[in-house]
Amino acid sequence: LHIAILASILSLIIYWLIRDSHRVRNLSGKHIFITGCDTGLGNSLAKWLDKRGFCVIAACATEKGGQELQSCSSLSLKTVNLNLADSNSIARAVVFVTEETAGKGLFGLVSNAEGTAPVAPTDWLRIEDFHSVLDISLLGLIEITLKLLPLLKKAEGRVVNLINAKGLMDVVGGGYSLSKWGMEAFSDTLRIEMQHFGVKVSIVEHGFFKAGVVNSDVIEKYLLRLWNRLTPEIRDSYGEKYFIE
Repeated sequence: LHIAILASILSLIIYWLIRDSHRVRNLSGKHIFITGCDTGLGNSLAKWLDKRGFCVIAACATEKGGQELQSCSSLSLKTVNLNLADSNSIARAVVFVTEETAGKGLFGLVSNAEGTAPVAPTDWLRIEDFHSVLDISLLGLIEITLKLLPLLKKAEGRVVNLINAKGLMDVVGGGYSLSKWGMEAFSDTLRIEMQHFGVKVSIVEHGFFKAGVVNSDVIEKYLLRLWNRLTPEIRDSYGEKYFIE
């Protein structure tokens, strides 16, 4: 019994030593760029990392989001407007990050952004409905990652892609789940390729959390708009009862 207790204590000590050896130290001067910081997880993460002492560069889709974040953060936190569906906006954000890091490279890139997610049967949708999600949640994130790789390689930094686990459950049509599975595949490939340069690539599949109240009225109005634009043939194939239920 005594031997078992000693072994358990020794295991805990070894675990703590290993855990502590992986902690990031000397946080001052380390820059982390986070997308999707207007609200929700990205917003909370930017505030938390700012309090920890990192030099946070928070990308917000709106000026209001950036102003509100700056108002409750330290002076070292910087914000930049970013529209992930616009290559010119991405290019401007990359220039901003390059200037802010001032030759030090980028210690971390946290990708956290989601496009609008039409919830409807696949044959209710048009290609632009897929673009509204994929252009932001997949292609936009890939584009800004590619353009920031030189800075990440310089600092031997890390890429962390936040993926909502609900997007990995294919229960509705549209681009939402496609974007999440696409980011999984992109991350897995990038992880292997970046090992040579000392850049770590991680996926965080986070669960459900209260990031805002889902407005059922908005969802119903969106479904109604989709229903009304369907061809008579598709509407008849589903029937009014399907739509009502």
